[in-house]
Amino acid sequence: MKPLAADVQGQGDTLVVFLHGIGGGRHIWTGSMQAVARRGFKAAAVDLPGYGDSLDAGPATLANMTQQVAAFIDAQAAPRTVLVGHSMGGMVAQELVALPLCEVDALVLACTSAAFGKPGGDWQQAFVAERLAPLDGGLGMAAMAARLVPGMVSPNAPQRASDFAQGVMARVPEATYRAALQSIVAFDRREALAAIDVPTLLLAGEHDRTAPPAVMQRMAERITGSRFTVLRDAGHIANVEQPQAFDAALIEFIESTLSPR
Repeated sequence: MKPLAADVQGQGDTLVVFLHGIGGGRHIWTGSMQAVARRGFKAAAVDLPGYGDSLDAGPATLANMTQQVAAFIDAQAAPRTVLVGHSMGGMVAQELVALPLCEVDALVLACTSAAFGKPGGDWQQAFVAERLAPLDGGLGMAAMAARLVPGMVSPNAPQRASDFAQGVMARVPEATYRAALQSIVAFDRREALAAIDVPTLLLAGEHDRTAPPAVMQRMAERITGSRFTVLRDAGHIANVEQPQAFDAALIEFIESTLSPR
């Protein structure tokens, strides 16, 4: 099994690790990595198992993703580590902190949740059906991306943001997407939120229907001392739709929590 593919930028004793969502890949974080690196931190974005250049990093399951990210962080041997997880990547980040599999000094959870709905609930069943129906119908990832992304972004999302997100999702292997979706269906770390004892920032997209602000606010209320911010004019892919606002909130949090050394 090969280690995770990653892009690394910048230098510093603080490592900021970016984890993408189920329809993403490491390139979705390029702008944020550059912004963080310019502030004196070391930034790394990985392709989770089954994605991008990590096709040989084992199965696209939550358990393997978590183990592989922990191994990547350990290999970096950074004195301090900040996890930034978007959507499914936020679930991986929560797993890493809850188990725990590696040392984490600060946590950023973006457009994510502490559980994938109620097992067998209407929302969960509708979510899975909406995402599998195009694939079961033989349309493929590109057609599914074209169908799903418009509903994932905000009403006034820039066309370049929607096009970029569709392009990234279209390149995800169908087998990877199916495996990851089935894996996160069972995710539930609601009871672990109160045990998170590192500085935590929760970023929600104003128009996010997958991880609505109200859901993320309830998460924040259960994490002692956490910060909660709603990014205006953003949907589920907030870092792509509103990169300047996303990066500003991220950097302010890191700098006020962990100064460069």
